[in-house]
Amino acid sequence: AGPRRRPAMLLGPWLVAAAAAVAAGAGAGCPVLCTCRGQAVDCSGQRLFSVPPELPLDTGNLSLAHNRIASIPPGYLACYGQLRALDLRNNSLAALPAGLFLGARRLAHLDLSYNNFSLVAADMFLEASGLLRLDLSHNPGLRRVHPQAFRGLAQLRELDLSYGGLSAISLDALEGLPGLVGLRLGGNPWVCGCAMEPFLKWLRGRIQRCASDSQLAECRAPPEVAGAPLLSLTEESFQACHLTLTLDDYLFIAFVGFVVSIASVATNFLLGITANCCHRWSKASEDEDV
Repeated sequence: AGPRRRPAMLLGPWLVAAAAAVAAGAGAGCPVLCTCRGQAVDCSGQRLFSVPPELPLDTGNLSLAHNRIASIPPGYLACYGQLRALDLRNNSLAALPAGLFLGARRLAHLDLSYNNFSLVAADMFLEASGLLRLDLSHNPGLRRVHPQAFRGLAQLRELDLSYGGLSAISLDALEGLPGLVGLRLGGNPWVCGCAMEPFLKWLRGRIQRCASDSQLAECRAPPEVAGAPLLSLTEESFQACHLTLTLDDYLFIAFVGFVVSIASVATNFLLGITANCCHRWSKASEDEDV
């Protein structure tokens, strides 16, 4: 009986050592200038100009906030399938590489605020289908959101587009977000013309006031509604956009145009006669003086 137990006794330490090695490998390799605690990797506020080349494979929460990162290599997140939160706020990012989120299927929280984005491109977050919260606020140069920018984000619940440079947004970009319950739009120079009516109608029927910054989102133009909160505009505010001319209106306009043209011709004719008479009178006066 004694010899039969020896292999098990010898195998036990190897199993313990192997398990320890696996555990150490998952949590090892903390990048320089970063702090690693469990699955959280904090590289914030280190004046980094580029992302750390390698991260622990089990990274679940990554903070690269408050640095000077201007670009991210393609495929950077491909190996980090456990990543659930990514904080990239307060950097110098103007774009994201295509397919960045291809391996990050569990990513739920993404913060891109305080960067240099001018465009939210088509399919920018297509592979991040698990996103629940997306923050694009405080990108003052953000002028346009592509109609397909948020395609594939069926689970997204909160979207922050506040304090950018948006004057309009395509309704197509938001209609593809069935799970959206919170939307922040304040601090943008919204132009509340006729083109804004479909979006405002959707906004009133879809987003609850308590889940939006409806009082901070104001119209910048046209002058007659400047300073008015977006959600204060009603259907009556866009009545002028729906005015149509009847046949009688067109006939009246045509008649007025005809009368004006006749009056113009008559006026020019009378002015011509008057000028001719004045010329003859002046010439006759000169002849009498001679």
